[in-house]
Amino acid sequence: MSEPKSPTPAGDTYKGWVFKWTNYIKGYQRRWFVLSNGLLSYYRTQAEMGHTCRGTINLATATITVDDACNFVISNGGAQTYHLKASCEVERQRWITALELAKAKAARMQAESDDSGDDFPPSSPSAAPGQGGGSQNTEVQSALRTLGSKVEDLSTCNDLISKHGSALQRSLSELDSLCLTGEAGDKIRQVTERATLFRITSNAMINACRDFLALAQAHSKRWQKALQAERDQRVRLEETLEQLAKQHNHLERAFRGAAQANASTDNKNPLQSLYGGAAGPGKGEASDEDDDNEFFDAMEEAPEFITVPADPQFHKRSSSNVSGLNSEMCPDDQSLNEEPLTMNQESPSMELVPLKKRRTRIPDKPNYSLNLWSIMKNCIGKELSKIPMPVNFNEPISMLQRLSEDLEYHELLDKASKCQNSLEQMCYVAAFCISAYSTTVYRTGKPFNPLLGETYELDRRRESGYRSLCEQVSHHPPAAAHHVISDRGWTLRQEITVASKFRGKYLSIMPLGTIHAIFEKGNNHYTWKKVTTTVHNIIVGKLWIDQSGEIDVVNHTTGDRCHLKFAPYSYFSRDVARKVTGVVMDKDGKAHYVLSGTWDEKMEFSRVMQSSRGGENGTEGKQKTVYQTLKAREVWRRNPLPDGAETMYYFTTLAMTLNEPEEGVAPTDSRRRPDQRLMEDGRWDEANAEKQRLEEKQRIARREREREAVNQRTSSQSEEAVDEDSLSDPSLKSAPHDNYNALWFDRGEDQITGEQIHVYKGGYWEAKDQGGWEGCPDIF
Repeated sequence: MSEPKSPTPAGDTYKGWVFKWTNYIKGYQRRWFVLSNGLLSYYRTQAEMGHTCRGTINLATATITVDDACNFVISNGGAQTYHLKASCEVERQRWITALELAKAKAARMQAESDDSGDDFPPSSPSAAPGQGGGSQNTEVQSALRTLGSKVEDLSTCNDLISKHGSALQRSLSELDSLCLTGEAGDKIRQVTERATLFRITSNAMINACRDFLALAQAHSKRWQKALQAERDQRVRLEETLEQLAKQHNHLERAFRGAAQANASTDNKNPLQSLYGGAAGPGKGEASDEDDDNEFFDAMEEAPEFITVPADPQFHKRSSSNVSGLNSEMCPDDQSLNEEPLTMNQESPSMELVPLKKRRTRIPDKPNYSLNLWSIMKNCIGKELSKIPMPVNFNEPISMLQRLSEDLEYHELLDKASKCQNSLEQMCYVAAFCISAYSTTVYRTGKPFNPLLGETYELDRRRESGYRSLCEQVSHHPPAAAHHVISDRGWTLRQEITVASKFRGKYLSIMPLGTIHAIFEKGNNHYTWKKVTTTVHNIIVGKLWIDQSGEIDVVNHTTGDRCHLKFAPYSYFSRDVARKVTGVVMDKDGKAHYVLSGTWDEKMEFSRVMQSSRGGENGTEGKQKTVYQTLKAREVWRRNPLPDGAETMYYFTTLAMTLNEPEEGVAPTDSRRRPDQRLMEDGRWDEANAEKQRLEEKQRIARREREREAVNQRTSSQSEEAVDEDSLSDPSLKSAPHDNYNALWFDRGEDQITGEQIHVYKGGYWEAKDQGGWEGCPDIF
């Protein structure tokens, strides 16, 4: 940040840069202040002066106090308080002088306007307890005492002036008594007259000040009554507004209750047919009971907690800490916001070569019409991965590439790795978890099902410091293993199995599996699962996607936990669509941060200063928790889509580069998949034919593996003839005869969750450097 310029006066206006205390997290921030007509206003930048004022305080009733060499405070009695910090003592004194002069002028103008208000009601209701009547009277009396003290000072000065004036006149008289003639005598008489006039003027000034004090004392009671009348009127207005708000809330609840009753008695409600939405299993886990459930529009659910602004006492900070981040915060956060992380700073030996220029467009999507219902009507109740779908409903990337797209906002993990405090680190990890869904809001196309043994690498080490590898490790059920290693101190791994069901009106996609994030600093190990994705309007209308369920992000090293709730879409809800809320708690269950926002736009987090039970009762009769928080701070915001994204499958900037051809990748890489490449080029008929060829080739390879598995099992038992017809039997196919082993991942038990998972065993990047792909299967 550059050195702030000194404030510059412009007529009656005074403006310049001053550091203003904002909140516990951001501390002092540079703001542009403008002092004009007795009002002190501030803006974030000079450009905001024409349209957005961030705050204004009236100096006529404000107090100005000095904390130390650079800090000063402006307050108007509690409603507004500005804690300010100048860059140096000289600049602070300039501001103090300008503020005091502006305050005096504003007070005079207010007094003149009050003098014309003699028609104020002489009586008003007495001050209610706690309304500040006594404190206001004390303030007036204190002001009168100050005025009296100043008048006494003026009287003392008058006595001195009279004393010295008399001495001067005596000296002049003595000079006049001398027989001076001509010009000298005239000058002495002129000086004598001016001295007399000066003494008369001084006496008049003192008398005027005494008259002003007497007048202020005489009118102080009337001023107090007028002020109290305004206070009482404000209280009455606030009470009326509160009653109206309660009545409005009761009417809304009554309306929603009636609507819910109608919905429960008539499932053929046209509103439900029009806005039919679905919320999948709460935590992304498939169950047999879910297969028979019919989903309708979710009713609004009461929030689990309420947030209110924290008490102003928590905002008071020591002036020695300009950054506003205490030792428990992330000290490198400013640099993370302002400095692009484009190179691995810990690898000075890395050769500095120009970064590869990535493509920014893909061929436009052809406008081919195809009736989805004509294909899907015979597939109701079936597993989506077993439905033969033409490429017309796909997007030109595979599920492995879609999984790699979770790294769109990898910088959140970069920031998390630099945090000193695990609780704030949890906020960034939770934001990363939510950000993975932002790319799905318009993406109604289905990714290609990966072939068994298919891989995908995403090497962004030079640009972003990480390397990612995915491999399809199982085909039935379809499962993909993913491993990411970053030079910036974090590792991400996951194995996702997708369970999906088509129910006629909607399609539920339930990712199963656990995601792990491990940080080198502090050795913090986080895990979480994914929520259910629902695609609506399969039969008629425009397809749209919703995310619903709950996620628990757990730090297994410290015991910290973040509970996230994805609210399902509800026609009756007053909340913003796609809302996500969460609370970060330590191992003892104490809340430290509250997260709120939407999974398709942005997330903010606020530090919790105090929590209590209160508010309205929840749906189960439990009292909701009320959190007093500091001002919310944005932790993540979705990147805008590139121009023309609607004609390019709504791909993000990263998604457009995922299928870009690259040299040196494995023969099994998704970029080399021919049907996917043909579809991207707009040759859909050829892509459909190629897709059928690849699927048939995969079926032949699976039969061969099953035959080998059967032979190995029966070699130690009685001989049994197995022909190809028997291998085509569905019951035999469903048997666990496939002895396929992944190439780059080993199967084992997760030490954290106890699940059977595939863990990266190494060797891929070394094979790439050496060009040794001999062990890769021929799948394309």
